[in-house]
Amino acid sequence: MKQPGKLLIIVVLLTVAGPSHLFAQTGEVTGTVIDRVTLEPLPSASVLVVGTTLGASTDIEGRFVIRDVPYGTYELRVTLVGYGPIIVSDVVLSAAKPVSLEISLDQSAISLETVDATATYFRRTPDAVTSSQRLSYEEIRRSPGGFEDVLRGISVFPGVAQAQSGRNDLVVRGGAPSENLYVVDNVEIPNINHFATQGSGGGPLSYVNLDFVSETAFATGGFGARCGDRMSSVLEIDLRNGRTDALGGKATIAATQFGLDLEGPAGNNGSFILSARRSYLDFIFKAAGFSFVPEYWDFLGRLSLSLDKTNTLTFLGVGALDNVDVNNNTADNRYDNSQVLVSGTNQYASGISWRHLFSNGFITTTLGRTFTAFDQMQRDSLLTPIFLNETKEGETSLRTDYIAKLGSLLELSAGVQVKSVRLKGGLILPPFGTPFGDTLSAASLDMQTRGTKTNAYAQLHGHLLPELQYTVGGRVDYFDLIESGPVFAPRGSLSYGLSSLTTINASAGMYHQAPALLWIT
Repeated sequence: MKQPGKLLIIVVLLTVAGPSHLFAQTGEVTGTVIDRVTLEPLPSASVLVVGTTLGASTDIEGRFVIRDVPYGTYELRVTLVGYGPIIVSDVVLSAAKPVSLEISLDQSAISLETVDATATYFRRTPDAVTSSQRLSYEEIRRSPGGFEDVLRGISVFPGVAQAQSGRNDLVVRGGAPSENLYVVDNVEIPNINHFATQGSGGGPLSYVNLDFVSETAFATGGFGARCGDRMSSVLEIDLRNGRTDALGGKATIAATQFGLDLEGPAGNNGSFILSARRSYLDFIFKAAGFSFVPEYWDFLGRLSLSLDKTNTLTFLGVGALDNVDVNNNTADNRYDNSQVLVSGTNQYASGISWRHLFSNGFITTTLGRTFTAFDQMQRDSLLTPIFLNETKEGETSLRTDYIAKLGSLLELSAGVQVKSVRLKGGLILPPFGTPFGDTLSAASLDMQTRGTKTNAYAQLHGHLLPELQYTVGGRVDYFDLIESGPVFAPRGSLSYGLSSLTTINASAGMYHQAPALLWIT
């Protein structure tokens, strides 16, 4: 009886923990190839896995499926007659989840039928040819020192520096952290950092979950007329759609936080993504007896619904809860905490976007709302308040952007935005004595500000020669709380391709920025 029992145990162990080659270690790479301007699907595009014989062509709806691809990291070469070829790098295929890509191509002035064009790894936004980069999720994740933080990932770019080590106060080309524009899924957000600095764009770390970022476009100067009211840089973050094949998710733990990600289909023509993350260092700091313990939460949700072939609705919600817990149970702790401004912030941004496709372009209309509540206090060693700031800032915006092809190589972009801004709160400085024996009288400031910002832009992008591209346009900004009135900002750029490996870029323009509400109350 013992021998059959031993044999049964061996068979079970071999079945459960058998060698990996007994199971298929391959997967599928799927995706869609579209025209960058019109967003229309491109049939007959060739998609090849570089370094292999694997590949596929897109069908009439622009979709492709490459089967039996061994797990690993690959590059895809995408070509189509009449369009510039590109290389999609860092395509990671694993058993964790399927790979689904959306690849956009630009129409080329040089036909592939007559010229052996070289595919490019580097894609730029046409209206920001100088000092601009587009990065995928994988490129940001692998960025040295990025810690899977979108802002830290771009802080290593030329012309970009951190004002203070360990913080995302980005100084771009000698500017200030308040001069950087952040746009998430077409919603302008004043600050995407935990423990946000009021009137600026800095903080210790970003609350946008990198796991759900499709790609980013970062311009450190010379950006086109589409973006404005900032002097230094523009960071546009596009979030990806969720899985459509099945419900999936993962639990994560990082250097300072843990969290849960969920994604899956929403009905027959939609998908969703959800994430929630929390810091865990406060548990360690409290156990160690620290007097100053920060903690935070952040949340992200996105729902994308395809109403039909030409209409898409997208709902976005992202936010952060930041708090600092102080321990004043000893005199030493009270003294240490008296040197610190205890800051808490609650932030959220939401948006609803509708996109409609035309035969030669598309229009996007976005209703957005952002809100930030600042709660700051500082006490002396006797726990007497010496500074108090309770302020709420909110913005409600409505913007429409239109992009269309006027010809095979001429592109028009235009848009308008109206934004209602409001600040409410107050600063309190009670009377207190200084170390020099002086007594400062009490001071308070009641802030009530409401205003309206409007802007409009238009620009053309085309070719003067097959190798010479241009972008020319301008924008008008108006803020009713500023006496200077409307300001006009012309913009323009040129890009000349000397060869398949060398391009000369130049741009010029005027840039204006209104002061933060904090400074005009």
